[in-house]
Amino acid sequence: MSDLVRDHLMRFATAQAERSTFESHWEEIAARLFPSHKDTFTAFGYQNQFNQGAKKTELMFDATAALALQRFSAVLESLLTPQASQWHRLIPSDPSLKKNAQVRRYLDDVNARLFRYRYRPKANFSGQIQPTYMGLGAYGSGVLFVDALPGGGIRYRHVHLAEAYFIENHQGLVDTLYRKFQLTAQQAIKRFGESTLPEQIISASKSPTQKDTRFEFLHCVYPREDYDPERLDEKGMQYESIYISCAGQREIKRGGYASFPYPLSRYTQSPGEVYGRSPAMLGLPAIKVLNEEKKTVLKQGHRIVDPVLLLHDDGQISGFSLKPGALNYGAVNADGRALVQTLPSGNIAVGKDMMDDERAVINDLFLVSLFQILVETPAMTATEVLERAREKGMLLAPTMGRQQSELLGPLVERELDILARQGLLPPPPAVFEEAGASYTVEYDSPMARMQRAENAAGLFRTLDLAVNYAKLTGDPSPFDWVDFDEAMPEIMDINAVPARWVRTMEGVEAVRAQRAQQQQIQQAIEAAPALAGAAKAIPGLAEGAAA
Repeated sequence: MSDLVRDHLMRFATAQAERSTFESHWEEIAARLFPSHKDTFTAFGYQNQFNQGAKKTELMFDATAALALQRFSAVLESLLTPQASQWHRLIPSDPSLKKNAQVRRYLDDVNARLFRYRYRPKANFSGQIQPTYMGLGAYGSGVLFVDALPGGGIRYRHVHLAEAYFIENHQGLVDTLYRKFQLTAQQAIKRFGESTLPEQIISASKSPTQKDTRFEFLHCVYPREDYDPERLDEKGMQYESIYISCAGQREIKRGGYASFPYPLSRYTQSPGEVYGRSPAMLGLPAIKVLNEEKKTVLKQGHRIVDPVLLLHDDGQISGFSLKPGALNYGAVNADGRALVQTLPSGNIAVGKDMMDDERAVINDLFLVSLFQILVETPAMTATEVLERAREKGMLLAPTMGRQQSELLGPLVERELDILARQGLLPPPPAVFEEAGASYTVEYDSPMARMQRAENAAGLFRTLDLAVNYAKLTGDPSPFDWVDFDEAMPEIMDINAVPARWVRTMEGVEAVRAQRAQQQQIQQAIEAAPALAGAAKAIPGLAEGAAA
């Protein structure tokens, strides 16, 4: 075993031990919110997680939290990375180039190509980003692996948190990740070849009964100490990559990445902690209470539907039957008073109210209640809609802002790096290269538009005030302060109006000129009878007109 392999195995063992408390926490959450992940964080469970189809819902009596988690991931995807729209664009970092048509067309072309490769079926971005968001909601951390697709393009893979162990640098950014995963002997041969694998894996791959035996491997990605940006080989890569076979404890492959291949994010962080904390971790007491309340209400409902009977012990009742149409002699006395009564089972409505209280807390934690407002109150004016969007943007800005900076920013950087190295991006214009070819990612997702809704909402509030003033005084002068030619394009952008539906300023001026011409013609037509009457009334004018 080399010194490098020994160092990485020791560092991985330390990272594994430091997060053991987190893993027990995650196991509790998985058992109640994400049953398919149950037992995947423990060493025993990880070895046996391939027992496909095993029942794991024995601790989940109420599905509210599990449904809220799915809705949470849908909320994040619709706000941050909606499939139906381009949720970001590229703009030059140099302000002087923002109005340069050649640079803008180039960056628009690069952005469009990136979206085409990202949403190709082989890339599977949509299928992998959704479990990443679910990991954020359940465990507080979501990890995505982004790599080059053989033959050109990008491929994505969600990495389950049970496999990923990460380490921060001095700035609090994750720059080192250890991924422990399993492959069968046959898969390992196809992935790494026979030349570097230990003998036990090679011999297992050749045995008909052992070729599907699973072996553990470790992928280590960390900053390269001897990084030289002038080099064209592996040392010119900013991050070093090493694969280690745990069987035999030997290095089997070494390489590098120009950018960090594991974009990840944390929902929130506590001081001194590397891993994130999730809405499920904060709401775990409410989730547990709701499960216990559901168990109690189920028992109570069972007693109401199939009640406990209290019988009078006087020797007269025997063989009491609960079958429909049964005759039970001796169940009443001579006065007709029932000798059989049901045991009072309490007020089930109280249990339902208590459960509703916990469900409301859980839905608040997973942001579900924030997005029920438009459904519950569909009849709203445009101003009210903007006000709702502004309020949501203010409430979600801290949470979503972190996902944009920690997950989506490195993701876009990694994607562009892959496409550039594959030669799939157009050559930049000379003026852009001379300025350093530096760009900035500007997010144009529904979340970003919510954050910008403050300006539009302010304009609508001002217009409401101006309308009321004009009605009271008949003075329209307050509208003179509003430049609608500047405001309308930005309002349409906030409201997600497609750019192809919006006229250019030249098109707007042409429409206005045509409308003004039509108004002049209409005025001339309306004035024609009056002019003819005036001509008849003035003989000289009529003679002149006749001449």
